[in-house]
Amino acid sequence: MPDVSSEEAARPGVEVRRSARRRRTVTAYREGDRVVVLVPARLSAADEQHWVREMLRRLERGESRRRSRAPKSDASLAERAADLAERHLPECPAPASVRWVRPMRTRWASCTPAEGTIRVSERLRDMPTWVLDYVLVHELAHLLVPGHGEDFWRLVHRYPRAERAMGFLQGVSAAAGLAIEPDEDAPIAG
Repeated sequence: MPDVSSEEAARPGVEVRRSARRRRTVTAYREGDRVVVLVPARLSAADEQHWVREMLRRLERGESRRRSRAPKSDASLAERAADLAERHLPECPAPASVRWVRPMRTRWASCTPAEGTIRVSERLRDMPTWVLDYVLVHELAHLLVPGHGEDFWRLVHRYPRAERAMGFLQGVSAAAGLAIEPDEDAPIAG
């Protein structure tokens, strides 16, 4: 059982665990509402303080990178869609509305071409922005081509990360046990 450092009291929310088996590596992770830092038992108090600060910095940097920069409001989501349409589908008519909706059971988003409306599942709020962008381009393409035929996929693949985003969404769906199936007729970009 690793020893818990006496320095722990100096940093609320941080627990330092010293281990005689740990020789050179320092590791940190979140456990509930605290951060656990694992250090070698032979580390000096000064080195421990240095590594606790460093590992907290690294942990925060990694977490901030993973935080989504997805638009929070319906208005900002619509602006994002307009920007993507301008860059990747300039011939696309402006949608009548683009909005966030409660998580859908079988889709990431949906489009009603006759009404020009796009609805995006709130599940996408915490995903990387490039994944959300793919979903928006996919739905915008439906304003031009309602089905999932060859013409539709040609439009979708104008978005450079389309294949990568489709794979990401398939992985998320499988890992979470969601009933969201990939488009069966989606061609591989060539």
